[in-house]
Amino acid sequence: MAKVEEIKHAIEKLTEEELIQIRNWFLEKDWIKWDKAIERDSAEGKLDFLIKGAKKAKKEGQLRPL
Repeated sequence: MAKVEEIKHAIEKLTEEELIQIRNWFLEKDWIKWDKAIERDSAEGKLDFLIKGAKKAKKEGQLRPL
């Protein structure tokens, strides 16, 4: 926990530009993690219900243009 406190303290000393860089770095890491989870879930068939639902809606004429 001391390490986290040290990091927080260091972050508080950052300039606005440095803070933006850190924020963007965290966001990028989160998106990469999200993308990997989606890819894994898709490969495991966990998202198949979305395809089935879309096909059913199309067949029933329930889709609307984007």
